[in-house]
Amino acid sequence: MKKSIIGSLVGAIILFIWQFLSWTALDLHRAAQDYTPKQDSILAYLSANLEKEGGYLMPHTPKGSSFEEAENLAAKSIGKPWITIQYHTSMQYNMGMNMVRVFLVNVLVIWILCWLLSKFANNDFLTTLYSSLMVGVIVYLNSSYTSHIWYNIFDIRAFLIDAIAMWGLTGVWLGWWLNRKTALSS
Repeated sequence: MKKSIIGSLVGAIILFIWQFLSWTALDLHRAAQDYTPKQDSILAYLSANLEKEGGYLMPHTPKGSSFEEAENLAAKSIGKPWITIQYHTSMQYNMGMNMVRVFLVNVLVIWILCWLLSKFANNDFLTTLYSSLMVGVIVYLNSSYTSHIWYNIFDIRAFLIDAIAMWGLTGVWLGWWLNRKTALSS
């Protein structure tokens, strides 16, 4: 149990540090959150024309439209611009609480991975490393890449780098930590 708790805490720190580096110092996700000097006028236009907070895909048909109407709009839209918007009426900025929430999620995710690894009959360093990498690949394919298939996100390579780097580093840590032969083996 001590091994899983310590493994989870240190693993969560590894994920957290990589996430910080990826989104800030390395700026890998810039392509999906770039700057435009027209941001003030765009925000003013959206504020004046969107009635409520929400996610918007444009062009799109109104709720309740028939399949034929959606197909016609899709056919007319080929080769033309399109946009997805996540519109919020008020920026909420609570960096401290967001960081705590992310860290707690990281602890939980790594604890689940430790639990799964503890069920392997013949676990060793490489099994742990490869398993951790496969978790990263599963997360990437089932979230970022699946979204990219439909909405062509601009930072898809950054998400792949994140998956390989942070889950690989976590796998190295857990491979060493969980497979040590010490008094903490409980």
